[in-house]
Amino acid sequence: MSSFTTTAGKIFSQEMLAQQAEIWRAQGRIIAMTNGCFDLLHAGHIFSLETARSYGNVLVVAINCDDSVRRLKGPERPLNTQDDRARVLAALACVDAVTIFEEDTSQKILELIRPDVFIKGGDYTAETIPERDVVKAYGGRVVATPLLPGRSTTALISSCR
Repeated sequence: MSSFTTTAGKIFSQEMLAQQAEIWRAQGRIIAMTNGCFDLLHAGHIFSLETARSYGNVLVVAINCDDSVRRLKGPERPLNTQDDRARVLAALACVDAVTIFEEDTSQKILELIRPDVFIKGGDYTAETIPERDVVKAYGGRVVATPLLPGRSTTALISSCR
């Protein structure tokens, strides 16, 4: 029998992920979480995900659903469906769990999962991350990390047109 785990084993409903988070907490694991659209996975995403993983020994990635991506990025996005984006992320060794959320921010899923550390990359500081108050309210830590310069999904899409 193989010890191979399919990527589907890392994709959780929000409710199942909340239960799994409780198991990880009981095991003394440090849960790190990040979120985003992750439409076209590129080196900048890998850098951000590996950086996020360094803040814990479990990495949860919450992705915006297709409708949320359209609201945030415009009617031509996403290029990849939420199921495809989840499967690609789940295939990465640094990612332990993937879930999909419907809202435009990850506040609801943060309240449900309560990761020890919430990591956001980009043009944020720890003080300007929109979800900061939610994370602080349950005692979590908020971290802003730099992006890999010159890497952007929007720029990548523009260069292909």
